[in-house]
Amino acid sequence: MTVWKEPPPDEIIKRSLAEYDAFYDDVYQVLGNLIKRHGKIVIFDLHSYNHRRQGMDAPSADPHNNPDVNVGTGTMDRSFWEPVVDRFMHDLAGFDFLGRRLDVRENIKFRGGNFSRWIHETFPKTACSLAIEVKKFFMDEWTGKINPMELHAVEQALRKAAMGVSEILVQL
Repeated sequence: MTVWKEPPPDEIIKRSLAEYDAFYDDVYQVLGNLIKRHGKIVIFDLHSYNHRRQGMDAPSADPHNNPDVNVGTGTMDRSFWEPVVDRFMHDLAGFDFLGRRLDVRENIKFRGGNFSRWIHETFPKTACSLAIEVKKFFMDEWTGKINPMELHAVEQALRKAAMGVSEILVQL
């Protein structure tokens, strides 16, 4: 992918890479301290994704390939973190979302990115990063207009699922 018309100056690249390294140094310290205090931790790496990419008036993308919530677990030892992943997905899918159930699936649209990969490589048995992608059904992704009731329901569903994860985490 071509991002720049011209490559940025060396000084900008150097500063950008230094900020990148500083970010990971800081996260290493924060997560290390949390692990010392709690033993094991779960990071909810939360994002949203577009599903109406063909244009403002185009139909939504095929639901078969675009779940309401995609949980990316492709960077972790799934067998070790299975109780955490399964509980999160079960609680999220079981939430009464304004009279319906959310379509929650694993590794359909996204498998997890570099941040989750780094966490799992750095803290493989003590930190689980769930790469959560919520389809932008709660808003108009072209205008940015939010549906407050749906956004609040997404928040409540995620809270319920996080509470379930905290119960499972103490058992590991």
